[in-house]
Amino acid sequence: MTSNLLFNVILIIWLVLSPAIFISLFFIVAPYGRHIRSGWGLSLDSKLGWIIMESSSPLIFALCFILGTAPVSVTTAVFLLLWEAHYIHRAFIYPFSLKSSNEKMPLSIAFSGLFFNLVNASLNGYYIFTLSGGYPNQWMADPRFIIGTAVFICGFVINRQADNTLALLRRKGETGYLIPQGGLYRWISCPNYLGEILIWSGWALATWSLAGLSFALWSIANLAPRAVSHHKWYHEHFPDYPAARKALVPGIW
Repeated sequence: MTSNLLFNVILIIWLVLSPAIFISLFFIVAPYGRHIRSGWGLSLDSKLGWIIMESSSPLIFALCFILGTAPVSVTTAVFLLLWEAHYIHRAFIYPFSLKSSNEKMPLSIAFSGLFFNLVNASLNGYYIFTLSGGYPNQWMADPRFIIGTAVFICGFVINRQADNTLALLRRKGETGYLIPQGGLYRWISCPNYLGEILIWSGWALATWSLAGLSFALWSIANLAPRAVSHHKWYHEHFPDYPAARKALVPGIW
């Protein structure tokens, strides 16, 4: 089996799995953060868990860039910059914004996240830096690149602002959850998830690739059900939770 055929087989399987994950996560809530519960085996510190989950993604993507055979252009350098900007923050900065020192994450969740990122970064990195044959600089004038990059940046800003709001809710060492206020939290419970979905939807458009599309679909499959679970959790734990807020999309859902 050639590397190109193997890539296509893995990509097809990956695309087919995303709807199944989407449906299953409405019934099985991943047990970390506010949804942590017993029965999922050994646990580790949540900061370490986040690093284990996310650190492979910037490393694998950078390795694909270094080993790639497609011509390097300003366009591919932009793709590298966008990916690394998100994942360096997610792997090496975001975990240390978590204020509570005693939050745990099941080891099984950390390693399932690691597996997801290994596959996802490999698919996107190998396609962009090898299989695509390269993105010429003229691609940066294409409406798909312009709109996709704008959506990516918009999602990036929304995601960071939402995460910062959550990080400032508690002082270091404090436990428990509070109702976030301000920004898109005025209208939805999970603007951080909305931001991330926008990031990878923009990525799919800007790269115009099935690998990018698979990432966008997996983002929706993972985050939309979790947003619903978060929204339900807020209503169950806070009787005064704003009734007009939606879970993920302002005014709609």
